[in-house]
Parts: sequence; structure tokens; C-alpha cells
Amino acid sequence: MVYLCKGKLKNPALVAHLKAGYTVKRIMIDFFGDRSSMDYCTLLEMTNPDFKPEKRKIIAAPLRKPVRKVRVCAAQYMMRPLKSWGDFVRNIRFFADVADEYHCHFLLLPEYFTAELFSIMPPYLDSLAAMRELAKFTPKYIDLFKDLATGYKLYIIAGSQPVERDGKLYNVAHLFTPTGLIHTQNKLHITPSERLYFDIEPGEDIRVFETPIAKIAIQVCYDIEFPEVARLIKRSGADIIFVPFNTDERKAYYRVRYTAQARAVENVMYVVISGNVGNLPNIKSYLINYGQSVIFTPSDFAFPMEAKVGEAEPNIETVVISDLDLTSLDQQRETGSVRPLYDVHVRPDIYELIAKPPINIIRTEQTVF
Repeated sequence: MVYLCKGKLKNPALVAHLKAGYTVKRIMIDFFGDRSSMDYCTLLEMTNPDFKPEKRKIIAAPLRKPVRKVRVCAAQYMMRPLKSWGDFVRNIRFFADVADEYHCHFLLLPEYFTAELFSIMPPYLDSLAAMRELAKFTPKYIDLFKDLATGYKLYIIAGSQPVERDGKLYNVAHLFTPTGLIHTQNKLHITPSERLYFDIEPGEDIRVFETPIAKIAIQVCYDIEFPEVARLIKRSGADIIFVPFNTDERKAYYRVRYTAQARAVENVMYVVISGNVGNLPNIKSYLINYGQSVIFTPSDFAFPMEAKVGEAEPNIETVVISDLDLTSLDQQRETGSVRPLYDVHVRPDIYELIAKPPINIIRTEQTVF
């Protein structure tokens, strides 16, 4: 309905939209039939204040070039003594700021990076008591990363954090989504030192997370050293495995590094590893850390010569940021120099791989930010 107001035409529906914040883009005719409007209509636009065009440009390609890309940021986290929870929050926010500044879609933090909170605990606690005390920070940890993920519109794989369930401790990786959802992946294989010092229990299920921009999985440190799990994850459609790790010295680090790169090559997928560096004086079970964050690729013509797209300098606080072309993975599986995902099926008379129980595929959300 249109009526006259002080000599001018006024449309109450249009006025209401303009007051709500819509802007007029243009006047259109014959878009649809409406005799009372003489087939005229007004095109309005309401901009999304949370929309970040830089991120969208990375994900979406022109229609004539169907390429799917995501940008990942792997933290290299410096362990340091803290005076308060506020110190910890400041350290974490730095990495979220960096990932946001460089328009990343995923941020990966290391395994047990929350262990620097040991430094604000009573010094007389033994390792097991300190780990159980650390598990009490889980609600604050969840609130912090949920706020960061929604505030920065990031998928954050927030390393791992000890979680107590029914009196038992588990080493749990957490995935925080831009819409505020929280998903978890328990560490499946527990190292001898975790059993000895922290009494950590192994998890039981393997999960693959189907986000709107990539299908991913999380393997916590030691888990990446078991090729069977990665192959099952790949069979379930994952394109990227994120590996939060924590190693105390160089040989331990190379075990994680070499097996992570092998998983990328043999499964034609990306593997991103993120570790701790620095020392925690007076924390007996966490004195030293050695780490170097890397982003690994398959090994063929479509990828870098050394099968890695990014690598940090070891033992400093920094990040590794790279774009991962998911379309190249699809092409490589079909046209690669070797095709391990196909050729693994040619000898069922010798071996087979079966998941017990089945892989749990979780659809995180439908929104693309």
C-alpha cells in the first residue's frame, strides 16, 4: 500500500525496512507481476556485520574454476610460567588474533598446552594430582574457546585438555565451531609416560567431522603413529588430519613428524601438526618441550617437492599458515603417479582393515561463514 505524506509517496513496508537498517540498491521493473505497484519493486540489502569477505574469497572460487581451498593456522605454542588465569587467556588470544588477521578458517593448538597452568598451582602437588587439578579448568577452557571461535568465526582445534569422567582422566581434543558448537575426540593410544605420571585412560571411538568447508579428523600426538587409524579416517572421506602434539625432546618429535608425513603421503591428504616449545621450570613432569609445527601434503607433481607447504623454525613462538587446495586431492587420487587408496584393495587375499566400532561421522553445522 502506498499513500501520500506531505506531498510525497510513502510505503509503510519500505519505511519499516529502512528503519531496520536495510538500504535501497535499485528500483526494478517486471521482476514479478503486481498491478497495484505497476510491476515496480525495490531491491533492498541488509549487510551481515559478521561476514568477512576475505575468508569467503579464499573458500569460494569463480564458477569457471571450481577450486576448494581452506586456510589453516598451526600454532607453535611457547610454554612459560604464569601468574594467573588472565595470563593464560592473553597468550591464547594472541593466536586467535593472528589467525583472524590472516583470514584463516582453522586454528590448531598443541596437545596439553594448558599444562602451563601447572605453574599457578601449589608446588607440592605431584604429577597425578596436578593433572587432576588441571582437569578442573575444563569449564573455563570451554567457555574461553567457545567465545573465541564464535567471536572470530574460526574453527578452533584447541589442542587437548584433560577431562575427568566417572573418576577417570582422558586426554581430549576439542573442536570449537564458529556457531558455538563443541565436538571432541579422545586420544586413543596412551603413551607410557601418560600412564605413569597422569593415569590417562584411552578413548574408544574414531570421529570424522564434516564441516561446511572441509571434512576433517583429529589425531592426538601418539595416535598419528598408528597407520591403521589414519587409513580408516581417510576411507571415511577426511581431507585433513589435525595433530596436536607434545614432545619433550628431538627424537620424540621426529617420531611424530615422520609418521605424520607418512600418513599424508600414503592417504593422499593434508596433515597439520602443532606442538609446544619452551620450558616449565620446577614442573617435574613438564620440564622441557621440543617442537616444530608443519603442514604436510601428499607427494606428487601437484604438491611441493618436499611434501610440505609450511614449516616453522623450531623452538620459537610462532605460527605456520598455508592454503590447502582440496580439489588437488580429488585430482591426485584419480591421476597420481601412484594410487595407494585404490591399490590397497588389490590384495584382500593377504590383508584387510576393518573398523570396530564403525567410524562416527559428525556433521558440525550447515552454515558457511
